[in-house]
Amino acid sequence: MAIRGFGEVAERLRRSTVQVTLGSGRERGSGSGVIWNEDGLIVTNAHVARTDRAKVELWDGRSFEAQVQARDSRRDLASLRIDAHGLPATTPGDSSALRAGEIVMAVGNPLGFIGALTTGVVHSQGPLRGMGRQPWVQAAVRLAPGNSGGPLADAQGRVVGINTMVVGGGLALAVPSNQVGDFLKRGTSGPSLGVTIRPVDIGRPNAGIGLLILEVAPEGAAGRASLLMGDLLTGANGKPFRSPDDLSDAVDSAQNGLLSLQFLRGDRHTRREVAVRLAA
Repeated sequence: MAIRGFGEVAERLRRSTVQVTLGSGRERGSGSGVIWNEDGLIVTNAHVARTDRAKVELWDGRSFEAQVQARDSRRDLASLRIDAHGLPATTPGDSSALRAGEIVMAVGNPLGFIGALTTGVVHSQGPLRGMGRQPWVQAAVRLAPGNSGGPLADAQGRVVGINTMVVGGGLALAVPSNQVGDFLKRGTSGPSLGVTIRPVDIGRPNAGIGLLILEVAPEGAAGRASLLMGDLLTGANGKPFRSPDDLSDAVDSAQNGLLSLQFLRGDRHTRREVAVRLAA
């Protein structure tokens, strides 16, 4: 692609990328989002839109109050709506058509730099060991705090993923665009703990994995059970976690809406069990 053509594609992608900001105090934070249609639908990460309302700032400086319409913490996706029309919407791509070695670009608002762009190549696509059954677009793209929720696009500017996190070695992970489409069709489904988690190695042989709580929804089931950000979930109903999907499976199969969780808190790794009433 010619330099001029690449610049035009990058500029269109910047115009379709927004900054998502939460309020003040404990819930303060910011990330990125993507204009999914011209009538004000915004897609971002669930851990970015972790409250029911947020502020969305467009590329031209206009700001809008946004209402969260749906949130899926398991897939780390959220949809927001702002009262605006004629917006520069993105063009979704087919994430299943991505191949290793393809050029991709990411736009976001890392570390206060609005509309920052970085490029790289697709590494692979599919589930990642230790990250459960869900597929990821894995790309060698440099991301930083503030990129979460922003677009990962192919060389034509079609959005093929929503940037979510960075794993060991600097590999960027994005939720595939095809799964974003599925999420927008169904919204939030099934019971949820109301937490955003990240798998970590417990560091003991045969101990399984830990699920580090990154965010807790104040009105969610976990919040009502006094779970805190930084707690390390280690098992459910007496069984250690071997993958993040074990938590989802335990939530789905909870009897009478109750789930017994084991977790570690603080340097002393104190263990206790709590009964969590699940919220649909």
